[in-house]
Order: sequence, then structure tokens, then C-alpha cells
Amino acid sequence: MKPSQIIKYIRESLSLSQEEFADKVDVARLAVTRWENEKATPNRMAQMRIYEVAKAMNVSILDYMIKNLSQHKVENNLVALFHGSKTGIKGKIKPISRDRCDFGQGFYMGTQLQQPLTLICTHAESVLYVLEFDLNNLKVVHVPTDIDWAMLVAYSRGELEKCKGTSFYDKYRKMLEGSDVVIGSIANDRLFFVLDRFFEGAITDKGLVECLSALQLGVQYVALTEKACSQVKIISENILSELERLCLDDISKSNRQYGIETANEICKNYRREGRFFDEILKDAK
Repeated sequence: MKPSQIIKYIRESLSLSQEEFADKVDVARLAVTRWENEKATPNRMAQMRIYEVAKAMNVSILDYMIKNLSQHKVENNLVALFHGSKTGIKGKIKPISRDRCDFGQGFYMGTQLQQPLTLICTHAESVLYVLEFDLNNLKVVHVPTDIDWAMLVAYSRGELEKCKGTSFYDKYRKMLEGSDVVIGSIANDRLFFVLDRFFEGAITDKGLVECLSALQLGVQYVALTEKACSQVKIISENILSELERLCLDDISKSNRQYGIETANEICKNYRREGRFFDEILKDAK
């Protein structure tokens, strides 16, 4: 979003004149006029002051972003999704990511705007894409949010290598085999810590399932093949401003802290129920 639009939104949400808003952020009134008219862009220090004012007065920049970026409507077998890139997409969309992501290498898209935004918010060249995905003639696998989902994430991240060659390992390998698209919950910034604790042996499978119920997970669509990627259409490309990145970085830290607190509480409540990850792997052998 343009800084000019966000600044005007913050000022009008506070019912302030340009002069009153200028006093709040310690600049001349003319500076605010030029910002809102796109004659100038506030420097990083000024944007930090603007964000602090918005935060102190409970004006949500994220709500404004969601309202303006979530308006695309789709029909038939099309889906509106979001993708965050740290440096922007170059050339055609391809099924490339880190090898060991939630569902393996592919092009990741989410149903919730906040998820990709919090992943890219610390990068100066970050870009948010609004996409349209045509699922026609694609082989799609839906993964329910349960212990099998967690084990499929473990398989994709290489955490099941110790039991490679077993029927347990092959079960999760076959879940993705031959698929164009996989749809399942996002191991989002509220859940990263929880999953790590499970893989490290600090949370049982019972505790993990309780975490899945307690934490709000978005849904991700992963295009695993060139065919699937060819059916993704970019609707809009949005470069994040400093104001947006400041807001999103705060949200990301807050979400991670919430995940940590939730995991710690569930660790205590379920430390004697269920099996630990290493016990599951041992049984699989």
C-alpha cells in the first residue's frame, strides 16, 4: 500500500486535522499535506513515529490492509490466495521453494493475508501478491489438521529419515506422490515453536493435537508441479511500505510469543499423556 493512503487512514481514524496530526508526529503541517498528496514520502524515522502514534491510539494498519487487499472475488473452481515474496517473483511462477517446507518443494499460497505478510515483513524489498488459482484438471490432496498433518510436515522437513523404508515412512511419502496440489493447514508463526518442541521431544502427540485446536491456523495451497503453477494468475503486486512492515513485525513477534506461551502451558497439562516423537519413530521401526 502507498504510505500516503495509510497516513491519511490513520489521521482520519483519529479524527485529526493535518495540523493536529503533524503535532502528534512532530513535523510541520506542510509535511503531512505533501505526504498525503504523494508529493513526498516520510523518511524511516517519521514512519516509525507515525506507526507509534497509530499503535498507541489502537488504529490497526493490518485491518486497513486486509480491507483493501482482500476484495478480489472469484467464481467456479477458482480460489483467491496470497503469496509473500522477500524480493519479488522473477519470471514465471515455478514450484520452487526450500526443499524442506511443510509439504515439500513447491509454490506456497495462503487463504489468510496475515500469514505471508508476517513472514516477509523484515525484508526491505518484500512484495505481497494477490493470486487467482484455477484448480480445474489438477490432482488435489486435502490434508486434515490432525496428527497425520503433523507427521506429513515432519516427513517433508526430513524429520522421519530415521525410519526411512518402513511402512510408516511410506505412508506419508505416498500421501503427496503424483499430486499437483496439496491443501492443508499452515504451520504458521504461532505454531513454529510448538512443532519444534514436538520434534525435540518436549511435547507429546496428544499435546500437539491440543495445540492444533488452540491455535488459529490458516490454510495453504501448494502448487507442486509446473502444471499447477501454470494455473496461478497474479492479480496484483503490492510492495510493502515501512509503516506496514513495522506493524507486521510487531504482529509476528506477538504471534510467536503466543505460540510459546500456549506450548508451555500444554506441555504442563499433557506431559503424561500420549507419545513423544522419538517414541513414535521407535515404534515405526
